[in-house]
Parts: sequence; structure tokens; C-alpha cells
Amino acid sequence: MLSKEQIQIKRQFPNPLVEQRADPWIYKHTDGYYYFTASVPAYDCIELRRARSIQELGTAKPIVIWRKHEKGRMSGHIWAPEIHYIDGKWYIYFAAGGSDEYETAWEIRMYVLENDAESPLEPSWVEKGQIRTDWDSFSLDATTFEHRSVRYLVWAQYDQETTASSNLYIAEMSNPWTLRGKQVLLAKPEYEWEIIGHRVNEGPAVLKKNERIFISYSASATDSHYCMGLLSASDNCDLMDPDSWTKSPEPVFRTSEESGQYGPGHNCFTVSEDGSADILIYHSRDYKEIVGEPLNDPNRHARAKVLDWNEEGFPEFGEPE
Repeated sequence: MLSKEQIQIKRQFPNPLVEQRADPWIYKHTDGYYYFTASVPAYDCIELRRARSIQELGTAKPIVIWRKHEKGRMSGHIWAPEIHYIDGKWYIYFAAGGSDEYETAWEIRMYVLENDAESPLEPSWVEKGQIRTDWDSFSLDATTFEHRSVRYLVWAQYDQETTASSNLYIAEMSNPWTLRGKQVLLAKPEYEWEIIGHRVNEGPAVLKKNERIFISYSASATDSHYCMGLLSASDNCDLMDPDSWTKSPEPVFRTSEESGQYGPGHNCFTVSEDGSADILIYHSRDYKEIVGEPLNDPNRHARAKVLDWNEEGFPEFGEPE
């Protein structure tokens, strides 16, 4: 049941929030600003924009803070940036491939940028390099969170021992760009709704609430079959133990013919200005049929909606709006 304040917040979102911005990520900082980043259609740079409210992000001026390399690593497929503020510094996690002419375009790996300026809009970003995992393979969609003084990374990666395009993994971190210890498999595509077009678990996003840790993620191909699942664990368990996590047997967020939104996914979570409501940020298309490769279709728009909660303390995503 939404409160009057949440209903008012819900009415304010001018969806689509930001057009042609897939894989949206919003971080609300202590300075009162919301910082927004996402994949740009050309997949060639990382941009930031900021605003005092979620509603104003669509008209905020985008600032390019980093561009792809001319050749070699990080010269193509600049995907799904996330901005985080860790121990007094700004970090951006993103995925990148190589150059088509060197046949490395799909050698997607995870990378980190760092900025020690007060504002992340300052042009002082430094490349911290690739996040090295237990094996070198297609990997992307890194996200990070802290729990009980331990920092974790969750990401998607290909493992040749499975048939999946990508599974979800978790590992502890020794600093914001370095893993510590072994990575642990959290989830792999196994249900029918996770294997349409591609066998995919990707795009994890973490939400801590109600004495639980939730990890939403996206599944299947990036067309109208794209949808979201949910992992959950008690906040007092061993997060590195796969048995601590429970996976939803059904998608929690999927295409809605009624609202005309298709392939919702690759989300993040933020909060309303007054902190009274959790806000779900995601992308979707407003049409079903796609000509050619879905990744080349630019019309995945960033959108927002109030996230509801049930009596058991679990999020209820509802339908895309």
C-alpha cells in the first residue's frame, strides 16, 4: 500500500526519464545531487549528469568524463557504467571491449576509473585498470557494495564449464579495483525465462533493507524477452556461501503489453529526495519488434518508478511504467 507521499512521488516521474540511455545508474550523494550515468548509443564514452531531483535528470546537461581508446583495450563497446563513492573518492565501473580491426571487439572486460575531486564532474579521472578475476573471459556489469566493513564485487562472467553466456559471481575486495580471495558462483541461468535468445544472468544491483540483502539481475536476450530476477539473503549470513542465497523461481519484472513497455531490465535502486520511498531505475523499449541486432537499437530509455514492499519485507516490482 503506497503512502500519500509515495503516490505523489510516483506521479512526478516524467517517463521516459532519459531517452536512449540503457543500463541506467543513479547515485544520490550527500551533496544533495543525483548523479546519472548509462550506456550511450554509440558505446564510445562515459558521461555524467547531475540534478537536484530525479525528475530533472532528463534535462540536465551531460558531461563526457572519459572517451574510449583509439585502439587496443577499452576501444569499443563501452557498456553499463556505474558511479560509486567509496572512502572519499569517486569510482566508475564499466565494461569495454577492443577494436573491430584487431578482432577484439567482443573481448569484454571490467575496468575502473577513480577521481579524488570533490565533484565527479571534475576532469581528473584516472584509469585504475582491469578488474582481474580468477580466469580471463568475457565479463561485465560490475557493481560493488559494503556490508559489515567488508567490500564486495558482484558481476557477470562467462565460464566455459557451463553453457551460459554469463553467470553471476561475488568476491571480496581488497580495494575498489582489486578482488581478494576466490570468486564464488551466485547464480546461473537455469529457468526457462532466463535462457530465451541467450542464457544470461547479468546486470546485478544490490539493495539492503529489512535485514536482508537483495540482488536484482537481468536475464535472457536484450529484446522483449529481457526481464529481471531476484536473489536474497539474510544480512547476518555468510554472503560468500552460495547456500545463503535464494533465487526467485519466476521473473520479478518483465514485459508488459498493457503498459506498452518491453524488455525492462538492467536496473539500479535509489531513493526519493526526502528518503520516504525506494525508487527503481531501469530501461525498457516502448515497442516490441526490433529490426536487426537488439544491441544496435538505441531506444532503450531510462525510466523510474516507486518500488513497493510486501508484508514479508520483500520488494514488489509491479509492471514497467
